[in-house]
Amino acid sequence: MGCGCDKKHGKNCVCEIVKEIIDAQNDITENCCITSCEQSINDLLGETEPGTGLDTVPIILYCEGNCKPFQGFGALPTRDVDSVGKMQGSFIFRPKKMLHDCCAVLELVRSRDESPDKCGFKSPCEQKTTNLEATGICITVDLKCFCHITCLPAVSLFNN
Repeated sequence: MGCGCDKKHGKNCVCEIVKEIIDAQNDITENCCITSCEQSINDLLGETEPGTGLDTVPIILYCEGNCKPFQGFGALPTRDVDSVGKMQGSFIFRPKKMLHDCCAVLELVRSRDESPDKCGFKSPCEQKTTNLEATGICITVDLKCFCHITCLPAVSLFNN
């Protein structure tokens, strides 16, 4: 059972928000919150001020059941056919694509200032959030397995 999301009618709140973010990012809408999913989407779409140059709403997901932040892992390819590249971990993701049945492709987002040798973090607060960049490492997740989403302020990952 989740931690408060309405799943009675086949909808999942995390799935719906991620889908909305992906739609907004692919299309490159005021509330009283300084930071929220709605505000980040509005900033991305330029609803608050025109020509922002923003292209990403970074997100943090929380696992269903234990409601702890989810950390994804992956490795960049290497030329060595007998091994994978250095493992990378992140709590921050860029939604890339919605798949069927509430599954999505998420890209790990990390700081350029973060050591590439740093694989995992103990908490999202430990991870640097300055000079964020797309890693090219993508994972596929079932969004029905998450009960909470935090949208970080919209950023530019591709115009730097």
